[in-house]
Amino acid sequence: MNYYPAFLNLTDRKAVVVGGGKVAQRKVSALISSGADITLISPSLTKELRKSLTAGMIRHIPRQYRTGDLEGAFLVIAATDSAETNRRVSKDAPALVNVVDVPEECNFIAPSVVKRGHLVIAISTGGASPAFSRAIRQELQLLYGSEFSGYLKFVKEIRRKAMTAVPEKGRRERFLKGLASVEILATLRAKGIGAAKKVVTDRLKKFSRNL
Repeated sequence: MNYYPAFLNLTDRKAVVVGGGKVAQRKVSALISSGADITLISPSLTKELRKSLTAGMIRHIPRQYRTGDLEGAFLVIAATDSAETNRRVSKDAPALVNVVDVPEECNFIAPSVVKRGHLVIAISTGGASPAFSRAIRQELQLLYGSEFSGYLKFVKEIRRKAMTAVPEKGRRERFLKGLASVEILATLRAKGIGAAKKVVTDRLKKFSRNL
């Protein structure tokens, strides 16, 4: 099956997770990070899910799933240990639905993800081998360390400065393209974020001069 890759804006969108175990816990954690409006349906919860409930991050319906529970949901995740319940959830879902580890009952699948602040890298094998996706994710986690989070935060700020510091469009585009140059990335990895920031700041001064 061929999938269309996309990133979803779930801010304040209704997301329903059916299940209260470790798998549901991982899914809820990702949904919290995305800003979704989360309802969890399960007779029981893990300790971490209870913490999220106490903190007001999720709503909880403390019972088994019932038809009608998904009304108004934008995204649904079925993560119970009952194949029959998961099939019912898949059938009832009004929009996007993911049945964990059962791609044939999904209309979207969740990729393995490497997240470093603004940098988000999604990896998928189209359901062929989740283990292979995880292996690639582990490689990318080593290749793109925590320094990329800080650098991209800096880049976001420097882009705003460049809009006024380099008014000529062509020069500004060349400067912005250079923010991801081989030189900058090599400096970031070898010498750290401080050295990379200095290279970028010096380049901005150069590009902002009237030539």
